Amino acid sequence: MTSREIIHTDKAPAAIGPYSQAVKVGNTLYCSGQICIDPSNGELNNATIEAETQQVMKNIGAVLEAAGMDYSNVVKVTIFMRDMGDYAAINGVYAQYFTTNPPAREAVAVKTLPKEVGVEISVTAVQ
Repeated sequence: MTSREIIHTDKAPAAIGPYSQAVKVGNTLYCSGQICIDPSNGELNNATIEAETQQVMKNIGAVLEAAGMDYSNVVKVTIFMRDMGDYAAINGVYAQYFTTNPPAREAVAVKTLPKEVGVEISVTAVQ
């Protein structure tokens, strides 16, 4: 059986349910969805949808780093947003992290997200 490693870092928010921040199986990392919780104080960084997205991407970066990876390893992204009207703003922040050879992605609007945030993003990365 392929090795299975639970990835955890204090530089990203702790799980708020029965799940891991990420699980690495072989050379593939499956990251749970991140929301805009600032791990330094446990508060939501949600003054604007751009601030939310920036915090989400920082949290993802911390989990990737804990697994020995970075954004260049990301091959698939799923974006859940509360309002499709926020798509352009979310995409503007997101694009700063994937400037060349961006990963595959879907972006969907959903009715509600944990803690009533505006955006949640999950990624899959390969080393």
